[in-house]
Amino acid sequence: MTTTRAGGRHGRPWRAAGAAVVVTMAMIGAGMIGAALKTTPAPRPPQPLAQAGPEVTGGSTANDAPAIDGQPVGQGDPPAGLARSAPTSIEIPRIGVDATIMSLGTNPDGTVQVPPLEQAEQAGWYEPGASPGETGNAVIVGHVDSAVLGPAVFFDLGALTPGDTVIVRRTDGLAATFKVDSVKSYPKTAFPTELVYGPSDRPSLRVVTCGGQFDKAAKSYPDNVVVFATLVA
Repeated sequence: MTTTRAGGRHGRPWRAAGAAVVVTMAMIGAGMIGAALKTTPAPRPPQPLAQAGPEVTGGSTANDAPAIDGQPVGQGDPPAGLARSAPTSIEIPRIGVDATIMSLGTNPDGTVQVPPLEQAEQAGWYEPGASPGETGNAVIVGHVDSAVLGPAVFFDLGALTPGDTVIVRRTDGLAATFKVDSVKSYPKTAFPTELVYGPSDRPSLRVVTCGGQFDKAAKSYPDNVVVFATLVA
């Protein structure tokens, strides 16, 4: 599979480094070329209401949702984690996403692979991490747009709100259903690496794309949109 070094039109690479594969999401450079190369104005992807970092009360939680005693508000004991199984597709009914998923790893320079621009309608699963439904943080990434296709798989990701549903189908025939806890936008210089790629004692999902107002001079989106979700069925 051809790999690229980007995440949205143009993007800094998603870099993984260290023994624990600590990943930061700062995306500029080659790759996501996008609608800025077209003669007509590019549509702006919707942005989440929450533009700041995580807000936590009474303790911290890996789900980036308001918490009391370390547990997300409104959540009891989570379902038991599933056995490991690669994902095959992702459905997000609220924004009309129904896309196949490819497995991704890291490039020789430590950057996280992303789907090729010619396949920007597909999402990618970060295979070194947990699989969707398994205990831990499963990470699915995707382009927001591309010059090849225009709006891409996660163009509308920022429109999601808490309570929305994300369904990930797996090679074992099971469908892992997640409920969105929060949707946040982070400057790429302050990406919440631990909340996305760090450990979790719950079967959790993070869905990531680029966000913010496209910077024509830098040929880059300044932010990342991150959806935090927890397995419910």
